Amino acid sequence: MARIAGVDIPREKRIEVALTYIFGIGRPRSKKILSEANVDPNVRVKNMTDQDVNNLRNIIEKRYRVEGDLRREVNMDLKRLMDIGSYRGLRHRRGLPARGQRTRTNCRTRKGPRKTVGSGKQKESK
Repeated sequence: MARIAGVDIPREKRIEVALTYIFGIGRPRSKKILSEANVDPNVRVKNMTDQDVNNLRNIIEKRYRVEGDLRREVNMDLKRLMDIGSYRGLRHRRGLPARGQRTRTNCRTRKGPRKTVGSGKQKESK
C-alpha cells in the first residue's frame, strides 16, 4: 500500500479513485492533483513508481489541507457556531438538520431512531 497524508490508499484501485480515500480529496480535486503531477489517472496504485508517489505526496502536503488539519478546522468552525449561539450552531448542538430541511417527517439520520410517544393514557389494572 502507498501511504499518502497518513492514509494507506488501496493498491488495486485506479489512482484517481484511490486518492479519494484521503479526507478532503474528492474526484475533481484528485483529477487536478494528477494533472499537476503528470500522472495518468488510469494507472493502478500497485503499478506506480516511487517517484510518482513521492511527487503526489509533496503536492498534497504543500498545496492542500487534508486529513487531521482539515478535520480540526471543520470541528473548530462548528464549535465557533455553537459558542456564538447562531441558529446553525443551535441546530448542530441539538442534533437536528442545519440546512433548512423539514423535520416533521424524515431527517432520521440526524435525529436517530423514532422514540414512540404514547397517548398518555394508562392501562387500567384490575
